[in-house]
Amino acid sequence: MLSVLSIAGSDPTGGAGLQSDLQVFRAFGVHGGAVPTALTIQDGLRVHQVLPVFPSALLDMLRTTLRALHPTAIKIGMLGTDDAVRNVLLALAPIPETRVVIDPVLAASDGSPLLERRAYPALRNLALGRCLLTPNWPEAEALVGDALPRRRDGEAAARQLLEDLELEGLLLKGGHLEGNSDDLLVLREGDPKTGKVTSEWLPGERIAGGPVHGTGCALSAAIAAGLALGHPLRDSIGTARQFVRTAISRAQTLPNGARILSCP
Repeated sequence: MLSVLSIAGSDPTGGAGLQSDLQVFRAFGVHGGAVPTALTIQDGLRVHQVLPVFPSALLDMLRTTLRALHPTAIKIGMLGTDDAVRNVLLALAPIPETRVVIDPVLAASDGSPLLERRAYPALRNLALGRCLLTPNWPEAEALVGDALPRRRDGEAAARQLLEDLELEGLLLKGGHLEGNSDDLLVLREGDPKTGKVTSEWLPGERIAGGPVHGTGCALSAAIAAGLALGHPLRDSIGTARQFVRTAISRAQTLPNGARILSCP
């Protein structure tokens, strides 16, 4: 059985977080497991409160679920606290060969913090040597430790993160850029320390309509699903970007006005 495990926060609206990830996994035809790092009180427009899962309970859930599922790939989203990051690192230590996609969720769209600042160094440790990191520009700024330079220099910053964290790939999401939302893909071929690094801007036209909740969650989940199916990283990213684009074009509006993805 091909399975993907999501480690992320719960979103009761189903527009993001664990609930969204499970919808994406189902759309790709893989079994989805889910371990919550936090409960949230949110409505698709604003995060009102974050309630972290007790650290020891999180660690026990992770270890038990990993033993039961043996996931082919893992998607990591919102972690919330320094304790959560460290416990995820502990749980994943025995399975270094598993492909892990990390969406470094630091804040909600409304600006509400979703990861303690003291946890940023631990998040870098968690990302060390993993398959893929998918930050947006503000998240990349925080992880680099400096403001990213102008767009034409974004490649240098992405390469720095790739080198520092010994990643197989980094997808710098362009949703916060002005104009078209092009993404920057930086990949390493071969050895994680000495392999050749390539970079490519992936074009992304904006789709008419207001903001849509949960696009970053769905993208990383779709990439993880592609990896679980045995597809190469570059192909998984391409398929996931098209999947999310289609889901945005089919977005539905909740009664309170929030727009959420509709999986193809």
